[in-house]
Amino acid sequence: MRPKPEVEPSSFFDLDIRVGRVVDIRPHDTARKSAYVVDVDFGLLGVRTTSAQVAHYEVEQLRDRLVVGVVNIGSRQIAGVRSEFLMLGAYASDGRVGLLSVDQPGPEPGDVVG
Repeated sequence: MRPKPEVEPSSFFDLDIRVGRVVDIRPHDTARKSAYVVDVDFGLLGVRTTSAQVAHYEVEQLRDRLVVGVVNIGSRQIAGVRSEFLMLGAYASDGRVGLLSVDQPGPEPGDVVG
């Protein structure tokens, strides 16, 4: 992937990035590419849903896992699922997404990432 242009720090700090815990995960049967519908508990912000192309993970690898998500980018429909946040990961050279992980113990659902 090519580097992106430089942005003002305020653009980054406008994002609300939080720790969340995966509480439910199921196949996203209507997605064009293999994906899951993932419900994540963000503490006081509540449970939010997203569609994520991370089907190379087994369901049990993701259930109860702490993940990182951007929670203030609005919602949109993705193949019939209302996606309410963006779960963050890194793109590997083979195109698969490796989810960002959170060391434990320490951060809890709802904690701010900065």
